Amino acid sequence: MTDSGIEIKQSYGPDDLANWDPAVALGEPGRYPYTRGIRPDMYRGRLWTMRQYAGFGTAEATNQRFKFLLDAGQTGLSCAFDLPTQMGYDSDHPRSEGEVGKVGVAIDSLEDMRLLLAGLPLDEVSTSMTINATGAILLLLYQLVGEENGVAGHQLNGTIQNDILKEYVARGTYIYPPRPSMRLITDTFAYCAEHIPNWNTISISGYHIREAGSTAVQEIAFTIANGIAYVEAAIAAGLDVDDFAPRLSFFWNAHNNLFEEVAKYRAARRMWARIMTERFGARNEKSTLLRFHTQTGGSTLTAQQPENNIVRVTVQAMAAALGGTQSLHTNGFDEALGLPTEKAAKIALRTQQIVGYESGIADTVDPLAGSWFVESLTDEVEAAAWRYLEEIDSMGGAVDAIEAQYMQEEIEQSAYAYAKDIDSGRKVVVGVNKFTDEVSEAADVFPIDVAQQRAQVARVSRLKQDRDQAGVDAALADVEAAARGTQNLLVPMKVALSRMATLGEVSDVLRGVFGVFQPRG
Repeated sequence: MTDSGIEIKQSYGPDDLANWDPAVALGEPGRYPYTRGIRPDMYRGRLWTMRQYAGFGTAEATNQRFKFLLDAGQTGLSCAFDLPTQMGYDSDHPRSEGEVGKVGVAIDSLEDMRLLLAGLPLDEVSTSMTINATGAILLLLYQLVGEENGVAGHQLNGTIQNDILKEYVARGTYIYPPRPSMRLITDTFAYCAEHIPNWNTISISGYHIREAGSTAVQEIAFTIANGIAYVEAAIAAGLDVDDFAPRLSFFWNAHNNLFEEVAKYRAARRMWARIMTERFGARNEKSTLLRFHTQTGGSTLTAQQPENNIVRVTVQAMAAALGGTQSLHTNGFDEALGLPTEKAAKIALRTQQIVGYESGIADTVDPLAGSWFVESLTDEVEAAAWRYLEEIDSMGGAVDAIEAQYMQEEIEQSAYAYAKDIDSGRKVVVGVNKFTDEVSEAADVFPIDVAQQRAQVARVSRLKQDRDQAGVDAALADVEAAARGTQNLLVPMKVALSRMATLGEVSDVLRGVFGVFQPRG
């Protein structure tokens, strides 16, 4: 069985594809239905963007890690934010204590964003920011720094994750209830279409759904269901599908079952092309392309025998490349223990470079195409995902399914079954339940710098004392008025942030209008 419960036969042959029409199922690379990839030449033209996730402590510390990775050959930036930033709290808020800079960088204000991006060529580099509930705020801060450095909005390239629905399903860094959160997202779509046209306004994420314990089939089904909800919300807000859909992107996980993962990516691409064409009537070809970033599976990493994770990450990176990813992050081997050390981050980047430049995977487009096994598995993954989408549609769509806890409960059942298989030994995890060592070797762990946390708290406190408070108050009042009305929220938010209002203050204004989401007990 695959991780999704699809039975694998001993061997495959022509009979498994007896009724299979390659012209319909495959097409040509770069042509509908994009099973074989979104570009005719794929990696023969250029390799995927190599991004290593980075973010810890203060903006200055993360800026140094960015430059280290760029010097090592990374081709795009990817930024992690600490929990207070993700949840809309400033570093000096009581609820932030002990979490400042711990699992990502702390960004409280325009001052921090300036330090984070200092010395980086914003008109040349593509930046991905893994941020959701406060995604619009971080994007505006990025735009403001770009403008200060003479880089106009149309010159900026990057992605904000901005996928709030999966937070309710799998991760938990939501602030507001689902429906006002959807307004923030559609306002971001509209704002970027006018002001930052080359920015990917959302990265619809299956990664965290998979990390929570879903199967591969559930990962693409639930994520595509969320994608449908975003498209429907944007259209309901008055946007034309072809005005925003070309800037939608996806974010997938990569696990160890290489062939199921490859089938997953190929099936998802085919499904999205069909949905955008048949369901939403997209006319622009770019609206139908499922462009995606991949990250190797954090939940597959083990604290036991951590160097085994280098091999796991390599297998997962190969699956992503064979499946046609546009961008890839490879995890550090020590991430089951803490944030990646510089050594682990460099090995992870070198893993991508070896796969890209030495393995031959990039020499031809979709090298597994036509395999009886891979094509049969792609069809089975797709069929199983459609069954989930039909169930979600019958409930009224993704938002209704989330509010009914449907996706959450399905994931919980899959996670429980997976854990039982490991406990019983039916699922082998090398170094954990088989081929174990009696004594574990100690590994270097990334140190948490408490002094950096204190410095960040002092910085935001000092900023609040030194700024023009009357100007901040007036701008925040405009944000509140927009939240109570129908104006695009990002316009007054940008003004407030430019006057040194903090991320926490803008979030508090929206909390006051929208309320705070409380999950069902």
